[in-house]
Amino acid sequence: MKLSGSYQINLEKQKVWEALNDPEILKQAIPGCEEFTKNSDTEFTAKATNKIGPFNASFTGEIELGNLDPPNSYKISGSGNSPVGFASGEATVKLEDYENGTKLVYEVQANVGGKIAQVGSRLIDMTAKKMADIFFGKFSKLISKDEIKSKNETEVNEENSNNQITENKKPNQKILIYSAVIATAAILVFLIF
Repeated sequence: MKLSGSYQINLEKQKVWEALNDPEILKQAIPGCEEFTKNSDTEFTAKATNKIGPFNASFTGEIELGNLDPPNSYKISGSGNSPVGFASGEATVKLEDYENGTKLVYEVQANVGGKIAQVGSRLIDMTAKKMADIFFGKFSKLISKDEIKSKNETEVNEENSNNQITENKKPNQKILIYSAVIATAAILVFLIF
């Protein structure tokens, strides 16, 4: 199965890359995500339950990241198992500056087997596309909320600093410790399933 697509996100590329590093945003955005664990800088485990045709499948997936080029691109390889089947594949994800925002472009090559393969490639393709749309829709909303919240907090901090004469303080900036490949790994797991 091959799947490709792109999504416009109305934030600068660096902000999108940073949001892809936030495991809480990823967990909330990934359809059916129950767990998202970082095993090392380039290896992750994810667990999700989703309905695919007549099956309610709970998959556990192992993900490995490679070809890292922050904040531009990376490649994800992954495999997952469920009582109703298995899947494996890889994805290439690219972030491009585009029309005052970021264009996220992905290409996935995946293989499925077991009972789940019996539902047919057309249904699997439609389910994967639907999950990708759900993920990117939630992801965009979540990071837009964070951006609005961040702007409001900055405005409040500026007002407070204008009212304080005694000390000039800079607002603390949150430093992300996870690599952006976490998000792409999650995307691969859920595009495969």
